[in-house]
Formats: sequence, structure tokens, C-alpha cells
Amino acid sequence: MSTATIRDLRTRFPYLKGIIAREGELIVTDRGRPAYVLRGYCAPVAPSPKPVSYFDRLTQRQPKPLSASAARKLDDADRGER
Repeated sequence: MSTATIRDLRTRFPYLKGIIAREGELIVTDRGRPAYVLRGYCAPVAPSPKPVSYFDRLTQRQPKPLSASAARKLDDADRGER
């Protein structure tokens, strides 16, 4: 495992970045004592979203069908006294 000082981070960062890419870690020393560990960042893997069923969404938003008795009452009300 490689080591570098805080001053090296300021002056030779591109070189140290290459070391991190090759070796995976770099120990940063502060006044000769190990103080920090630098590692490459790995983004967490997000779970894939559940596929959307557009047909189910459509059927949920549509009005419920009328019952037979309710449809008859509606027809009778529309006809009036004909």
C-alpha cells in the first residue's frame, strides 16, 4: 500500500490519483503518522424500478361500470314521459 503526505496531495494529485486507480487505496500521512485512507468512490447500485403497467393504470382511472338496475333507472330518467 502506498503512502503520501498532505503536501503530496496538493502538489502531485494527478500522480496519486493514478496510484489509487492502480492499487485501490492510498494512505495519507500527517507529520509522519498515518491519518487518512483514500479510496476510489464506487456509487451504490440503485435497484431497478418496477415496470409500469399502463393498462392497469388505465383501468384504475376509468369509472366503474353501472349495474343493470342503475342503468335501467338512468334510461328511464332520460326517456322522461315519452
